[in-house]
Amino acid sequence: MGQKQYEVLQWASLFLEKNNREPKVADLLLQHHLDVSRTEFFAQMREDVPEEIAEKFRMDIENHVETGVPVQHLMGYEEFYGRKFSVNPHVLIPRPETEELVQRVMNHATKQEPLTIVDIGTGSGIIAITLALELPNATVYAIDISEKALETAKSNAEKFHANVTFLQGDFLAPFLAQSLKADIVVSNPPYISEEERPELTDTVVNHDPELALFADDNGLAAYKKIISQLPDAIISGGTVAFEIGHLQGGAVKALILETFPESDVSILKDINGRDRIVFADNLK
Repeated sequence: MGQKQYEVLQWASLFLEKNNREPKVADLLLQHHLDVSRTEFFAQMREDVPEEIAEKFRMDIENHVETGVPVQHLMGYEEFYGRKFSVNPHVLIPRPETEELVQRVMNHATKQEPLTIVDIGTGSGIIAITLALELPNATVYAIDISEKALETAKSNAEKFHANVTFLQGDFLAPFLAQSLKADIVVSNPPYISEEERPELTDTVVNHDPELALFADDNGLAAYKKIISQLPDAIISGGTVAFEIGHLQGGAVKALILETFPESDVSILKDINGRDRIVFADNLK
């Protein structure tokens, strides 16, 4: 007799908790191994779990506990804006807060007018691809310096049939090289300072790419670089939207106003009430 689903889940949740890991990992991973919807997952709690699935699941849970490998790497994907994006050690795992950044850009962009959007540091492509799919009249460019990240992003774009132009290079450099101008520049750049490294979990620091996490100059180096390139890359009256670390709002706002003193700059909070987005409009 195999074990019931709720028994397999109970073992995993307790094992995770005992080893200071998130118990909810058990739910995500078992649902993935069973290949069922959320509704089916909860409806079949008293069903037997096939032994080979239970064994693979146990191995993944033990691997996660021992190494901190993210559950998203074990599954090969993370959900973002209702879509399953492929992820791997070459790209940052999408965070729910970034959906708020995308939503803010979408609310601002009109669906009728043709406009050009650039996503800097695209990683797995979540921002660029989501915007391209949700704003069909937008021309979307996505830039990353990492070849491996761009491979992942291109693969995701193909999977979702998203029309995105990918460019490889440092921040806005490859976009500027083509003498292009954007209506909206959006970025979730690396913004963690080296001093904050000890505060990060092993799941993040050992498995997300360093290039996507850390920035010099107290975490502000990427913002400084992008803002210095913006005057040549954005139309007069254009918009920039940044995801930020929760203590960086004031500093990033000041950097934008230094270059664009007449712009309207807002610091927006995320669902947890922390500063998460700097949104600047009317850049001139």
